[in-house]
Amino acid sequence: DIPSGAVCGFVGPNGAGKTTTIRMLLGLIRPTSGTATVLGRPLTDPASYLDRVGALIESPAFYPNLSGRANLAALARLGRIHTARIDTVLGRVGLAGRAADLYRTYSLGMKQRLGIAASLLVEPTLLILDEPANGLDPAGIVEIRHLMRSLADDGITVIVSSHLLAEIEQVCDFFVMIQAGCLVFQGTAETLFAGQTAELLARPENPADLDALIAAVQAAGHPARMVEGTVVVDAEPAWAAELNRLATREGVTLVHLSERPRSLEAAFFELTGEASGDAMSPVGQASRP
Repeated sequence: DIPSGAVCGFVGPNGAGKTTTIRMLLGLIRPTSGTATVLGRPLTDPASYLDRVGALIESPAFYPNLSGRANLAALARLGRIHTARIDTVLGRVGLAGRAADLYRTYSLGMKQRLGIAASLLVEPTLLILDEPANGLDPAGIVEIRHLMRSLADDGITVIVSSHLLAEIEQVCDFFVMIQAGCLVFQGTAETLFAGQTAELLARPENPADLDALIAAVQAAGHPARMVEGTVVVDAEPAWAAELNRLATREGVTLVHLSERPRSLEAAFFELTGEASGDAMSPVGQASRP
């Protein structure tokens, strides 16, 4: 269940089944079992809802020697969509000034935005984007992020599939996590991070004090480990003051003490029990889009 008007991150490691799930939702492949609804309509009847769904599956494909506007015009004619929508969607994705330029002259970020423009031709209630930031430079990723947020602000439900966890957590307010084809988590960002253990980072002035500090923290009942000259402690942020006092009692002077922000990546590894090098990068109620 995904709330209407949300930007939903559909996340999982490569091979988890994200693209397969999306292809089933779009009627591109048939599920072997199970049930689902899209916009309140059964998955077995895609013709009843696809006219309200826009989608970009992986990299878009356009005619290289046609302009951006001409490419959209061809798609509009094929989809029996009024061509008046073309200038509207080009402006929405920030390509109005380059609409007459040939597609082959577009940057990768512009090509992705044109793909999103094509998915908006149908005036969707639901927009599904599969790995929209693949291959983009940092500036292109930021462009796509802002675009997704603005679409959701206008009431469009956006489902974005990605394995780039650090990037996707900056734009999504709802998450669906899968691993090996199974649901691991579904809910709001607040719910996801509320159950996540925080980390405190402490670095002593003298590296020789690392072992003593770790032993003292463990004796106080908190897991601790050394990572690149820093003691990483699993504890709530409020314990930072006690950690500072503990170091002082042990005769250890700290030159750095901070909290590592909760992250989607850490939440994923915590929920799945995987080590960070092995993979990428509770279900709540919600209104159905």
